[in-house]
Amino acid sequence: MNFINLLTVAAMLLGGLTFFLFGMNTMSTGLEQMAGGKLEHTMKKVTSNDFSGFFLGAGITIAIQSSSAMTVMLVGLVNSGIMAASDTFGMLMGSNVGTTLTAWILTLAGINGNNSVLLTILQPDTFAPILAFVGIAIRMFSQKEKKKNMGLIFIGFAILMQGMSLMKNSMNGIADTPAFRGLLTAFESPALALIASTVFTGIIQSSAATVAIVQALTVSGTISYQLAMPLIIGANIGTCVTALISCIGTNKEAKRVVAMHIYIKAIGGILAIAVMYIIMAFSPTLMISHKISAVGVAVVHSLFNIINTVIFIPFKKPVIKLCEKTVRSDNAKAHTVFLDERLFNNVPIAVSECHRLTCEMAEYARDSLIKSIGLISKYDNDTVIYIRDVESLIDKYEDKLGTYLVKLSNGELTESTSHSIARMLHSIGDFERIGDHALNICKLSEELHQKNLAFSGNALNELNVIASAITEIINITVDSFINDDPAPARSVEPLEQVIDKLKKELKNNHVSRLQSGECTIELGFIFTDLLTNYERVSDHCSNVAVYTIQLNTDKLDTHKYLNKFKSKSNKEFMDMYNMYEKKYSISRKF
Repeated sequence: MNFINLLTVAAMLLGGLTFFLFGMNTMSTGLEQMAGGKLEHTMKKVTSNDFSGFFLGAGITIAIQSSSAMTVMLVGLVNSGIMAASDTFGMLMGSNVGTTLTAWILTLAGINGNNSVLLTILQPDTFAPILAFVGIAIRMFSQKEKKKNMGLIFIGFAILMQGMSLMKNSMNGIADTPAFRGLLTAFESPALALIASTVFTGIIQSSAATVAIVQALTVSGTISYQLAMPLIIGANIGTCVTALISCIGTNKEAKRVVAMHIYIKAIGGILAIAVMYIIMAFSPTLMISHKISAVGVAVVHSLFNIINTVIFIPFKKPVIKLCEKTVRSDNAKAHTVFLDERLFNNVPIAVSECHRLTCEMAEYARDSLIKSIGLISKYDNDTVIYIRDVESLIDKYEDKLGTYLVKLSNGELTESTSHSIARMLHSIGDFERIGDHALNICKLSEELHQKNLAFSGNALNELNVIASAITEIINITVDSFINDDPAPARSVEPLEQVIDKLKKELKNNHVSRLQSGECTIELGFIFTDLLTNYERVSDHCSNVAVYTIQLNTDKLDTHKYLNKFKSKSNKEFMDMYNMYEKKYSISRKF
């Protein structure tokens, strides 16, 4: 083989590897989008049990076709405080086994069709182009997001298989060339082959790609188990590099996840190589003489990870203790991390986590507001301290979530994901303002307490009526937001209009009390400020409710929706308005 031929082979191999990696990434993206944030909720639910965690880890890795991405995801979730490092043990073991499915899929590239129609169809050269065409057609003509993601999966899988075929074809005809034999001779030592494979996998950050190359090499018919096994084991160890990079800047708990991943892979790899040397010592020709096939590579890859799992499962506690000794905790109190940019690797989970935290923010805003309203009739210093602390916490939520969501929105997003992010960006501003108004009400209650002031009976009764309406509107708003339920959210705007009317009515009554001397000017200012804060809280509730109602639309347009919905010709709106007007009538109450 001359230099030009060797260059052609190298170009085909690298081209096939490029197609393989791109196809895997494309297929992974489609699968992640289809799964959405359900992965995160499922992970939280079952990770406390290692047995269920194992199957979940295997399942998710099979879905996203990358154990590295799975590990990075776990690092991000642990760093965010969502999971504990010890809870990831079962999922890591399952992920190691799940990643071996790719090698079995790639054995399709080695099927010989002969005269069998079924086997001919199963060959990548036959079905990959058809699958790609179907995927493109779905992407072009389907309007539904799930179907478009299915098309993306088809396209990615077709590209992946074509890449594998290209790598396999590059190996044809070079088995007897001096250059190829020289390459094999260089890797006669299992330890050297292990190191080379580990480094190569660390560079390309894909163990599946390394295993695919080994499967492509088997076409030459000259690859023995002695060479293939350390290359496969090295690929498993090399995949730890991605996780190692991902833990830069994380907290101690997240670093322990990476340490656990490395220990499991490295110790298992060393044990496997040691067994190889023992076999070679007793039977030097056994492993050299037996050539390995693409199926054999898949078998070795699966057996290594399955045996490794069986060995380590009984030693969970010692492994965790080893990780804790390796990554020691700081004595200082750890800073709370709301979100982790490592979750950008899985946009649906990142969006789901943002929604979870936005819901937490909404709960804090509701709790703070209701407690502040209660201070007007019954002052409590501990509650005042709590409201001040919560207001500061809500500000942090807005800052962290806002920054994170803006960065997240700069990536490639589906229409529904982009809409969800826009909804949260709008909502966190409204929840933050509700927290501010809760603090304002709290300060007004402090002023009443410090100056030893008290509202008249009529004024207090009126405030109780509007406070009840505010309590109802905040409950409806937050509950509908958390549950993504547009139905109850539709009742917020009619109630908001009733609150606006109540504010005007209460102001007029307040002026009458001032004129009759029943109320002082100082109390009048506090009364007016309370009404203003109540009314503005209802305005923010109205905004959030509209965002919830527009969940299934492509664009958030608050004013357009409200102008249409508040029409007097809208029977639904008028029925709810009349119901709330009667419920919170001052004349009816007193």
